[in-house]
Amino acid sequence: MKSGEFAIRGNWASLLLPIEADDNIEFGKLGDEIDILIEAKVDGIYSNGTAGEFHNQSEEEFDRIQLMLAERCHKAGMAFVIGACQPDSTIMLNRVRRAASLQPAAIQLILPDWWPLTDAEAIDYLNRAMEISNGIPLILYNPPHAKRVLSPRELGGILAETPGVIGVKLADGDSAWYAEAREHLSRTALFVPGHHLATGIREGIAAGSFSNVACLNPRGAQRWSDLMRTDIGAAIETEKRICKFMDQHIVPFRQKAGYSNAALDKLLCAIGKWGPVSTRLRFPYRWIDDSEADRLRIVARRELGEIMI
Repeated sequence: MKSGEFAIRGNWASLLLPIEADDNIEFGKLGDEIDILIEAKVDGIYSNGTAGEFHNQSEEEFDRIQLMLAERCHKAGMAFVIGACQPDSTIMLNRVRRAASLQPAAIQLILPDWWPLTDAEAIDYLNRAMEISNGIPLILYNPPHAKRVLSPRELGGILAETPGVIGVKLADGDSAWYAEAREHLSRTALFVPGHHLATGIREGIAAGSFSNVACLNPRGAQRWSDLMRTDIGAAIETEKRICKFMDQHIVPFRQKAGYSNAALDKLLCAIGKWGPVSTRLRFPYRWIDDSEADRLRIVARRELGEIMI
C-alpha cells in the first residue's frame, strides 16, 4: 500500500447526530454516543460521513463535533477519523486544515460536488488538501451518489498522482469490479459498504468498512468483523443474512419512498437501540418514523441475532 502499511482497518463506527425537535444538535447525547462507541471497542470511530449529516452543519458546529470526538478518543486511546467532507471546495479545505490540528488517524474528504472534476482537477485538489493536512493521510469518499463515480481504473490513475491519499471509501460491485479493483487498486486501502465487508475481505480487496452494520449495532458489527479473521465462511453466511435484511427491509425506504441514505443509517441505529440517537434528521430532510424501527427491531433480532446482541 502507498505510504507503508495502512493502519486503519476493520470495523469503523459512524458518529450520528442526535437531532432535537427544535433542529439543534444535542451535544450532551453526542458525548454519550461517543462514550458508548469507545466502550464497544470498535476498531475506530469516524465523524461526518453521510450518516453524520456533514452537508447540514455550520462551521461552528463542525468544530464542536470534531473537538468533542478528538478529546474523548485521545483520552481513551481510540482511533478516529475526521470527515472534512463538504460539497464546497473552499469550505472543505478549511475543514481539512482545522481537522489536522486535532491529530486524527486520517481525514476523509470528497471531491467538490457542484460540478464534476476532471482527473487533472481531482489530482490538483487532492494534492492541495494534502499540503493543508500537515502530513495527516487522506481518505477519499466516492459514494454512489457522487456527481462522478470513479471506476477502479479511473481511481488508480488519480491515486498514482496523489500519494497523500492512502484509502478510498466506495461502493463495490460484481466479480468484474473486484477483478478491476485488484488490477488497479491493490496498493490502496479500500473501504467497502459494511454489509459487504466479508466479501471484500474474501476477495482480498477490503481493508475495512466505515460501516452501516455498525449503525445497527457497533458491538455486533465488531464481533462479525473479528470473525472474518478466523472463519471467513461463517462470516460470509452472516453477510448473506445481513444483505437479505437490508434488501427486504431497509433499501425499499430509499428506492420506493425516496428517503436519503442518512435516513436509512439512522433507522438502523434506532432499530439497534444502542445509543441516544433517534431517526430524526435535520431540516429539510425527512426521516423515517420511529415506529418503523420498533417494527423492524423484532425482525432484526429474529434474523440477525448474533449482530443484535
